[in-house]
Amino acid sequence: MKEITSEIQQHLEQKILPFWMQLKDEQHGGFYGGVDYHLEIDQQADKGGIATARFLWTFSAAYRVTGKEEYLEHAHHLYHFLRDKLYDQEYLGIYWLVDYQGQPKDTRKHVYAQSFAIYALSEYYRVTKTEEALVLANEIYHLIEEKGYDQENRAYGEEFDQFWNPVSNEMLSENGVVAEITMNTHIHVLEAYTNLYKANPTDALKQRILDLLEVHYEKIYNPNTKFLSVFFDKQWNSLVNMKSFGHDIEASWLMDETIKTIGLSDKRYDQMVLDIAYNIAEYAMQADGSLINEQVDDHYDETRIWWVQAEAMVGYLNAFEHTQDPKFKQLIENLWSYIKKHIVDNRENGEWYWSIEPDGKPAERAIGEPWKTSYHNSRFCLEFIERVKQS
Repeated sequence: MKEITSEIQQHLEQKILPFWMQLKDEQHGGFYGGVDYHLEIDQQADKGGIATARFLWTFSAAYRVTGKEEYLEHAHHLYHFLRDKLYDQEYLGIYWLVDYQGQPKDTRKHVYAQSFAIYALSEYYRVTKTEEALVLANEIYHLIEEKGYDQENRAYGEEFDQFWNPVSNEMLSENGVVAEITMNTHIHVLEAYTNLYKANPTDALKQRILDLLEVHYEKIYNPNTKFLSVFFDKQWNSLVNMKSFGHDIEASWLMDETIKTIGLSDKRYDQMVLDIAYNIAEYAMQADGSLINEQVDDHYDETRIWWVQAEAMVGYLNAFEHTQDPKFKQLIENLWSYIKKHIVDNRENGEWYWSIEPDGKPAERAIGEPWKTSYHNSRFCLEFIERVKQS
């Protein structure tokens, strides 16, 4: 594993991070919001709240793990843009989208986006001890709890307007439904709260995390199928017969990270984490080493999406650490070979393709945009570097 990790660290520092660092907008702040398939940078593309938060997390974490000052400089730059341009000082919370100059463009507030702001701000605080960043992270945390949490249903809401009135969840719904509750938002609230706990552990936050873990186990995870349900109505009834393989393997290690962070001992959750990893390995991994995207009813989407491969790398590393099962080591080796051969964009100044189509060709989609940033593949690299160093 050390040999692969050395290669992964080199890939992170020589391929992934330099690609995103070239997007630093010295004039208007943040990072340029678009890079098309042909690697042309659009300096006037809109800048996303989620994207900016993910960039801030990336460069904060990269500095924490590697100690390289250039990453910290980019984190400072991104923090100032998030604080000054993406945060709604009057009505609170992170905007969905601003224009290239930082003017509000889509002022909707989504709990998913707020979660990533917490995730990023808490990571930035961990490496800088900037109290202002921690205050802002806690402000958003309390905002989610006040405006976005339905205590009766034990569920987080999804989409709100600028003034925090609930609106239809257009941003995180798909497959012909508009979901009032999503697995995606809940796993990323858990992810954010876990990182906030690392930065600033409190009893109240720990209790919210414990409750959210229980919700994942009781409402989202199906112990019979060992899959997570994806979209729900307000009463937690599943709306679509859907399996999202990338989200499942990502959730397995994120939940385990939460368990470790709060020092929880619960055999139910430990079993869930490993059952998910084994299940995805058996059900959705392909002979070429890759992980396909999802299944809806009897239809399989066999697209190989960039972030799905990245999260599977961490999910299988996490499972290997728990079990020492050589199966997971082999899965990691096969998947890394697939990523290098197909997902990595080997054009000059390229990064990772959005996806590989079932015919084996890269999808001609943007390489950088509000949903495709440095977060998933940088994090997979950083997780390997940290975990293998500690082993």
